[in-house]
Amino acid sequence: MKLSEFKNSLEQVETFAIQLPNGALVPAHFHITEMGLLTKNFIDCGNTIREEKQITFQVWYAGDLEHRLAPSKVFKIIDASKNLIGAADLELEVEYQDAMTIGKFGLEFANGNFTLTPKETTCLAQDHCGIPPEKMKVKIGEWKQKETSCCTPDSGCC
Repeated sequence: MKLSEFKNSLEQVETFAIQLPNGALVPAHFHITEMGLLTKNFIDCGNTIREEKQITFQVWYAGDLEHRLAPSKVFKIIDASKNLIGAADLELEVEYQDAMTIGKFGLEFANGNFTLTPKETTCLAQDHCGIPPEKMKVKIGEWKQKETSCCTPDSGCC
């Protein structure tokens, strides 16, 4: 979801609530503790230098159970971040702490609800590494090393 889509969706709700991918709701007393422009400069395994930009905000909650973040307050947070974001209409990334670590999520809006969506990694230089176009998706914890691998220490793949 881009920032413009987020703002349009936010105008449609009276209460700003966020649902986790498992269906549970982020506690209603959450805060947006930071919002900004995230720029990532990196080189992929095919030696291509890349840059990604996205708008990020962090969702956090504490013991202030009476706190509620109204849509009007979210618009004020967005306005306050304009010095960093400018007029950019980039994809949003939401950071949310679960029991173990900070997760990074996409965001969707459907049927009046904002939902955090899972993000996935991928190889950006699949043609360089010889990865088949239809790589089998596996969940972390289920991965098993193949008997043979396209990447060997001398292949220059990674």
